[in-house]
Amino acid sequence: MNATPQTYQQIERAIRRVAGNFPASKDAVLTDIHLQVKPTSGELLAFDDNDEELTRVVVEQWIEAQDDDFYEEAASQLSHCLNEMRESTIDKMSVMHPFSFTLVDEDGETLRDIYLVDDDTVILNKGLLEGLDEELDQFLNDLLK
Repeated sequence: MNATPQTYQQIERAIRRVAGNFPASKDAVLTDIHLQVKPTSGELLAFDDNDEELTRVVVEQWIEAQDDDFYEEAASQLSHCLNEMRESTIDKMSVMHPFSFTLVDEDGETLRDIYLVDDDTVILNKGLLEGLDEELDQFLNDLLK
């Protein structure tokens, strides 16, 4: 499932709405952000640690998604948007560090950590680092030749 520009716009809209709940002018809040995706309805929901809904957006491309790797693809798309919005939106949220964005199922159980922020460290999902060792080894071999 290749994400369309519209998919990224809809995810970014949800992230901006979440950030709007934690404006920079307010005192920092201790919470994580839990993201839930529903492939039947295409909904992307965001909750705080108290299970209070922060926003709800429909991602049209996700409606009736039948892909076996739907949650992996959705996590990758969410991670991409969070990384793109880091400086403009995420870093300005009044949330105490460390905090994270996690992908949860309908029971609130964590499926995957998508994005972790801890002062100077940002950790994205593991998919971005897969194969890095092999790529670095190949680069070093090519450089030494």
